[in-house]
Amino acid sequence: MTESGGYRELGEAAWSWVLDQVRDDEGPWLPEAVTEDGPDAVPAKDRDCLYSGIAGLAPVLAEIARYREPSERERTLAAGIVARLSAGAEHRTEPSLYDGLAGDATALKLLDPGSESVALRRLADLTTPEGWKTTVEFEPGSDAPLNDIIMGTAGIVLTAVWAGGDFAEGIATTGGEALLRAADRTTAGLDWGIGATTEWRAPNYSHGTAGVAAALAVAGAALDREDFVEAAVRGARHVLSVGSLEGDGFVVPHTIPPSKREVEPVTYTWCHGPTGTSHLFTALSLAGVTEIAGHGVDELRQRCLTSVLTSGLPERLRPGFWDNDGRCCGTAGVGDVLLDAAQDCAGTARADTFVQAARTMGDALVERAERDQEGARWRFLEHRADPPLLPPGTTWMQGAAGIAAYLLRLDRFLETGPNAVVVDRPDQWWAVPARLRSSK
Repeated sequence: MTESGGYRELGEAAWSWVLDQVRDDEGPWLPEAVTEDGPDAVPAKDRDCLYSGIAGLAPVLAEIARYREPSERERTLAAGIVARLSAGAEHRTEPSLYDGLAGDATALKLLDPGSESVALRRLADLTTPEGWKTTVEFEPGSDAPLNDIIMGTAGIVLTAVWAGGDFAEGIATTGGEALLRAADRTTAGLDWGIGATTEWRAPNYSHGTAGVAAALAVAGAALDREDFVEAAVRGARHVLSVGSLEGDGFVVPHTIPPSKREVEPVTYTWCHGPTGTSHLFTALSLAGVTEIAGHGVDELRQRCLTSVLTSGLPERLRPGFWDNDGRCCGTAGVGDVLLDAAQDCAGTARADTFVQAARTMGDALVERAERDQEGARWRFLEHRADPPLLPPGTTWMQGAAGIAAYLLRLDRFLETGPNAVVVDRPDQWWAVPARLRSSK
C-alpha cells in the first residue's frame, strides 16, 4: 500500500523496552512508570488491571501475533498473564473493565480464547440488581455501583456483549437495566454521572453519558431490547444538547460545570473528547438508529472526527492542549480511532483523509520518542507540575505498551491495506466492519 514511516521498528523498540520492565512476583507485573534513581517499584494494588497493569499487555501481544510469530519470551509472558488472571479471577471483587474482572476477561479472551469464562462467571456471581459494587473508592466511603465505561457498569456491559458465552446475556441484561434505573432525566433526554452522587459531569466517552449511551445501544442491539436502544437515543439527545455543532464539527465540554476540573474546556481525546464520543454514533448505527434530533448518526460521527482533524493536534499549541501521547488521553488513542474510521469507509476520499491523519499521529510519535540501546519510550508533560516532564510510562492506556500497539497496527495497515484485520476490544469493536474483527 504505502511505504512505512519506520512505525514498526519504533513499535518493536518500545515493546522491547516494556518487556524489559516486566517483573515477577507471584506472576508477572509491570511498574506503571520508570523513574531514574527513584525507589524500587513494588506491585501496585491494581497490578493486574487493563488500564495500567499486566492485563494491558494482552492487546499488544495480540497485535504482534497478527504479523509475526511471538518469541519464546512473549509466549512465556502470555502464559503467565493467563495463569495469573485466571487464578485471581476466582476471588477478585472489582468488576470493571479497566480496573477489574471485565478487563481480566478481555485479556484472557485475547490471549487464550475460552479462558475468559472464569472471569465472566465471577462477574455473574457478583451481580446485584443495582449492578456491581465497586472497590475503586471513587466516591469516598461508598461501594455503590458506578456507571461509566472505565470503572463502571457500561464497561462491564460492553465486555459481556463482546466476549459472548454462557454468562454474557445475563450480565448485559442486568447491567443495562441497572443503567436505566440510574439515569437522570433532563430536558433533552437522559444523563449519567460517574456515580449516583456525582454532582459534576464528564459527558464524553470514558466517564459520561456518551459512553453509557453507547453501551446501551450495543446491548440493545445484541439483546433485542428496544428500551435499551431508546435510552441510548435519549442519552445521545442530551449529549447533543450540551455540545456544540458549530461549523462542520461536534464537541462536548470536558467537564460540566468547567470549574470542577482544572483542564481545557474542550479536549479532543478518546476519553474526554470527540475521538471517543464518535463511538456513540457508530453504536447507535449498530442498533438501527439513523438520526438524532434531525442529524444523521453517520453525520455526527463525521462531525466528531472533523473536530479532531481541525483542532490542531498533535501539535502542542499551548501548555495543557496536547501534552499526552498515550491511548487514553493522547496521540495513540486518536490514531487508533482514525484507523477504525478509515477501515469503515475504505475506498472513499474520506478514508484517505483519515489514513493521512493517522500517519500524522504516527509521525508525531516518531518525533517525540526517546530512544537508546534499551529501546524507546515517551515522556508526557504536565504543565502544572515542576518539572513538567513526567517519567516514561509503561502501560496500555498511559504508556509505551499502548503506543507500541498503535504503531504496529499502523505499519501493518500500511503494508496490507484497508482489509487488515483489527484486534478488536470491548469498547470499539462496532466501529469497524465485522469481517475485519480478530475476535469473530
